[in-house]
Amino acid sequence: MMSKKSWHLSRREVLRGGGVSLALPFLNGMCWGRESLVNNLPKRLVVTYIGYGVYDPSSKDGKVHPHSWYPRHDSGPLTFNKASKAFESLKNDVTYLRGLDHAGGYGLGGHSSGDVFATGADMSGPEKTNNISVDQMAAKLNGQHTRYDSLVLGTEGGTGSYGMAKTLSHRGPGQPVPALHRPQEIFNRLFRPYAGQSVQDVRVELKREASVLDLMMENYRSLHGRLGAEDRQKMSEYLESVRSLEKRVERTSQWTHEKLPEIDTKGLNLEASYQNPTEYVRCLYDLLYLALQTDSTRFASFMTESEHSTGNPVGNFANQIFGYTGATHDIAHKRPKEASLQWEQWRAEQHAYFLERLRNTQEGASNMLDQTIVLWGSAHPHGSHSTKDYPIQIAGGKSLGFKHGYLHNFEPKQKRPLSNLFVSMLNALEAPVESFADSTGELTEILS
Repeated sequence: MMSKKSWHLSRREVLRGGGVSLALPFLNGMCWGRESLVNNLPKRLVVTYIGYGVYDPSSKDGKVHPHSWYPRHDSGPLTFNKASKAFESLKNDVTYLRGLDHAGGYGLGGHSSGDVFATGADMSGPEKTNNISVDQMAAKLNGQHTRYDSLVLGTEGGTGSYGMAKTLSHRGPGQPVPALHRPQEIFNRLFRPYAGQSVQDVRVELKREASVLDLMMENYRSLHGRLGAEDRQKMSEYLESVRSLEKRVERTSQWTHEKLPEIDTKGLNLEASYQNPTEYVRCLYDLLYLALQTDSTRFASFMTESEHSTGNPVGNFANQIFGYTGATHDIAHKRPKEASLQWEQWRAEQHAYFLERLRNTQEGASNMLDQTIVLWGSAHPHGSHSTKDYPIQIAGGKSLGFKHGYLHNFEPKQKRPLSNLFVSMLNALEAPVESFADSTGELTEILS
């Protein structure tokens, strides 16, 4: 292996020394030896979700309908129609999948199946708690390399409730991660985390918190032997919360010694709101891009629409975008021809915008998209209350072993769990798992 010279740089040294601009290049001094180059490039995962299913009308000649979310129906090389045209320039960077789903969502209603999209958990049994999501599994195994182990976004914010999730991310059973949805708040959390305090003041405060947590642990140890079985279980759950706080304090303390990235906010409208859906959604995508580009985190989720946006301004986006007279939810059931096409086009354009930003940012010998696996889809498939055969698009990750340019149709005879895809994603991210939820192996068809 080639030895490191005095002029060789690591990405962390650049971040510490001079901050980060909007388009920090991957410097030649970082490219010392092939092994080092590969190890220096971050491996990332983004999970995104669209609500209320997709438009997938049948066609009399057996071919895909020009307004269908899917660019084609049968397995084969990608061709694009009106609804998917936004991805035409990304043909060699995207793959569509039919016939994948989570058996754990079968017992849920269509508008509740979004709860398990990123987890594959069985939510239909007596225990109504979710399990760990694929992004949080990656963060658990590899999130220690960045200031934030993950970023969780959603247009509606918070967690929602059982059957009405507003977040894709779960740290484990009964532990949903609240989604952030206010642009200024997201920016501040990522790039201005000390809220006007000096670093020294933050360190003093963290030491004080650590002392309190130490005292809580001592109290637990003194009580443990005197508790009954039921109380021990309750205290065990309490202890887990304390340990989580300890990890947060320790992590924040360590990162106070690292320089915060310097962000040029030109062109970034942090006042974007629901009043302009396109500007608002793109702002969230921009913040997600910046979080990845500055290596503030490598794992993220973004629920662009929940399955229960009715009553929230997000549920009226179609009115503002192209003047639809009903609620966005109605499009999923009534499926008016022109409105369905306009809705699918708009959603595709926003996601393609994000993928293009990643692809247009050079990183090493390739680009950010090649180093980032991006899952986009829904668990409410085709304008019905079905909970089977999710519409799925996977993009990026070519440097991580993914191949693109095809639609793979696994229905009905080649049925596979969607969790097989999750196993392949985690293995590609060097967060290897033997299984995930109901997986039966890897989804080898998408691997090069």
